[in-house]
Amino acid sequence: MAHEGLTIEKRGDGVAIVRMDIPGEPMNTLKSDFVDTFMRVFDSVENDPEIKAIVFTSGKKDSFIAGADISMLETVNSAEEGERISREGHKAMNRIESCPKPVVAAIHGVALGGGLEVALACHARVASNSNKTKLGLPESQLGLLPGAGGTQRLPRLIGVQPALDMMLTGKQIEAKKALKMGLVDDVVPPSILLETAAEVALSRIGRQPKKDSFIDQLLDKEAVTEFALAKNPVGRKILFDQARKQLHKQTRGNYPAQDLIIDVVKTGLEDGFQAGLDAEARGFGRLLTTPEAANLMSIFFATTALKKDTGVDDTNVKPREIHKVGMLGAGLMGAGIAYVTTAVAKIPVRLKDRDADGVLSGLRYVRGIIDGRMKRKKLSEQQANTLMLQTTGTTTYAGFHDADVVVEAVFEDLGLKQQMVRDIEEVGRDDVIFASNTSSLPITKIAEASKHPETVIGMHYFSPVHKMPLLEIIVTDKTADWVTATCVDLGKRQGKHVIVVKDGVGFYTSRVLAPMMNEAAHLVAEGVPIEKIDSAMLNWGFPVGPIKLTDEVGIDVGAKVGKIMQGAFGERMQPPEGMQKLIDDERYGRKNGRGFYLYGDKKKGVDESVYEVLGVTAANKSVSNEEIAWRCALQFVNEACRCFGEGILRSARDGDVGAVFGLGFPPFRGGPFRFVDQVGAKEVLGRLRELEKRLGSRFSPAPVLEEIARTGQTFHGNNAVQPGQSRGNSAHSAPEASV
Repeated sequence: MAHEGLTIEKRGDGVAIVRMDIPGEPMNTLKSDFVDTFMRVFDSVENDPEIKAIVFTSGKKDSFIAGADISMLETVNSAEEGERISREGHKAMNRIESCPKPVVAAIHGVALGGGLEVALACHARVASNSNKTKLGLPESQLGLLPGAGGTQRLPRLIGVQPALDMMLTGKQIEAKKALKMGLVDDVVPPSILLETAAEVALSRIGRQPKKDSFIDQLLDKEAVTEFALAKNPVGRKILFDQARKQLHKQTRGNYPAQDLIIDVVKTGLEDGFQAGLDAEARGFGRLLTTPEAANLMSIFFATTALKKDTGVDDTNVKPREIHKVGMLGAGLMGAGIAYVTTAVAKIPVRLKDRDADGVLSGLRYVRGIIDGRMKRKKLSEQQANTLMLQTTGTTTYAGFHDADVVVEAVFEDLGLKQQMVRDIEEVGRDDVIFASNTSSLPITKIAEASKHPETVIGMHYFSPVHKMPLLEIIVTDKTADWVTATCVDLGKRQGKHVIVVKDGVGFYTSRVLAPMMNEAAHLVAEGVPIEKIDSAMLNWGFPVGPIKLTDEVGIDVGAKVGKIMQGAFGERMQPPEGMQKLIDDERYGRKNGRGFYLYGDKKKGVDESVYEVLGVTAANKSVSNEEIAWRCALQFVNEACRCFGEGILRSARDGDVGAVFGLGFPPFRGGPFRFVDQVGAKEVLGRLRELEKRLGSRFSPAPVLEEIARTGQTFHGNNAVQPGQSRGNSAHSAPEASV
């Protein structure tokens, strides 16, 4: 028996298998018509006297339900419509929960968002022990809250503290941990998942929900904690006050969904389940119409679209298969790239460094990441050892003859990188792809050393490679499409969000970050306290302040990149006077324990002696936090617009993804181009012109901003401006700039 994506299979033992399998979709999602379908199916099984118990499962190979179909929320224009959608979800989940026959969820693969809410509405849950099985409520990552009863059922099942942790972070829980938390009732191999779920369902026929006695609760430490914190007014106040305090340390109040989740959970505990559902529905509707939700969902749609993008416009171009990757340089970047290639992409790596110590250091780094996964029970010892064997080391070019792609992550020295090109072409195949991990040197310059410049490309990873999600691929005018497509495919296999940009000094990410960091340095030179600058940018939404980031990257590295940028882009990239004094004073940042901040056993905070070195007095309180944030952020946004106008970017989408996932641009603002669309090009342009009058040409607006402010166009939507059409008079031929 079938009901539009749900089928009912009756077994001889009285168990009905209700299987969800949305036709034509790789994963199950809750579509707009799911409520009616669920109601009909559960009416059918409830009224069938042959059915004694129900197992709800998925017909998809490796997923349960991935959540609601987010695209159906795009068209919602009012809080009332959003609230209606949530109440419809409540109706479906209540129907499952109220079924007089036991309903057990058999979960294999992802059960996220609405998918977990379906499972929570069931009377029990059995999960497979597959590493593909993940459970979570990630709605807060989209600026929303769980809207189908999750805010009420999850705390009642596993306790308020772990439930809040899951909902506020959006983290995904593996099956074994879910069992320990009480989120599922059993964990078994996939091969016996259905049979086990059926046994659990049959065992619950006629069974009343177990209620622990007061003595049992006293013997259960977690139950005592839950009683002390969640089940009395004083404990609740402490619990929720602490939760909000910890939340604001991380979000600075920029993410309304998390605050509302706390409020809704609290309402349910204090006023009852139905009151909690009502608060959830109102909250869902309210959040759905916020700019934060719109921006966060735009990032979700952008990354989804990137998964289908080959990086080239010609749809006939296909990536070539990669069987082996060569890695030049076994430092943190090289070893990190080696790890994601073997562990995630499942491709063996040959790792080269100039001496044995370098190779061993790289292999130890890879082993350290693997051991960390083993310690967290993500890998068995045998799996860890097998994985480690996929990375082999060498001090020569032995083993590079059959590499399909060779990535270099050596020092930022043009001559050295060009020598690497010549060496690889000497020992490798004629069609070997040479990819540079440089963060600032033009790929065109590196490719000048190649006999086959069409096979030279940039693959700019971010540190630490195994944690940072972005890969920026840089193409020259000569890079072949098949090379681009192959490297994009490799990046995806490594688990990265991949954007493709045109060659130029700083490419996209380094180029847009540089002026923001430079502006922070100008503020320091004006006497604005360092901690005030960093705090203002944290409040604006960046994960780390620009001065702190300068210390982390290295003041000397920043100075070197700054000179390259100034050489390419002139006066608007000129650093303030005095910054060279930091280099002369051997202040390189965290790496040598001497920078803007104190390190080691010293008192934490700003190193006040830095002001004396710079010859400034940190007393300029007249610059407000708002001006600090706007000055730094506008430098970032304006340079992003220049990259768009010059055609460095293929789309505004790529620019937003690159900024958010590579540079920490606030996700709730959607990226620099969503930010302009939301604030308005005229407003951004007006602020830039005002700052240009006061502070000079470094705030000269990007030509594309002037254009869209005049025409009413936007970066996204039906009236979008096209990239590469607004170079103005100040665009530089970056690949030709001196390095």
